[in-house]
Amino acid sequence: MNKRGLLLVISGPSGAGKGTICKALVEKHKELYVSVSATTRQPRVGEVDGVNYHFTTKEQFVERIEQNDFLEYAEVYGNYYGTPKSKVEEMLSKGIDVILEIDIQGALKVKENFEEGVFIFILPPSMEELKQRIIKRGSETPESLMTRFKSAYQELNYVSKYNYAVVNDEVHLASKKIEGIIAAEKCRVDRIKETILDSKEGLIHEQLYD
Repeated sequence: MNKRGLLLVISGPSGAGKGTICKALVEKHKELYVSVSATTRQPRVGEVDGVNYHFTTKEQFVERIEQNDFLEYAEVYGNYYGTPKSKVEEMLSKGIDVILEIDIQGALKVKENFEEGVFIFILPPSMEELKQRIIKRGSETPESLMTRFKSAYQELNYVSKYNYAVVNDEVHLASKKIEGIIAAEKCRVDRIKETILDSKEGLIHEQLYD
């Protein structure tokens, strides 16, 4: 029987670099599965349907909401984002660790239903660095840049809702910290009860028949 996989929920303010960190983790650990979210927003340059997101219409998205087809969903900056439920459950049941790279609204909704999840908040080194990262995307108007920056400042208040906080000063260092979190979580007593019981039974057997 496979041990259940870890559900790793990674989120943080826009521009904190959560996507880059997740990409670095998956490149190094091919066994990780990254859930592909559905969204109604338009693709950015270079984004591929089914790889970066499942791009869909608002009508199709609402229909899936009505069918209870999302683990979580939220409206962010006028667009819907959601995590398909069935695929995540399938991977976890096979013992595969799943990464959800989602916004803070979505992460808090997941936490309501998956208390066993591992919630990691990605922090920028500074607010000035965060602002520069958003500017470098080149996809924001001055108005939308200010909206995102203000939202990011407010979103920092939610860090206390998470299990861990990782500062993304350098991607390789941040990803190493998350690797350490994964290793620690897999050693938690409440996650390996069956292994502990098996060890105890084996020890008792040896004492009886040695």
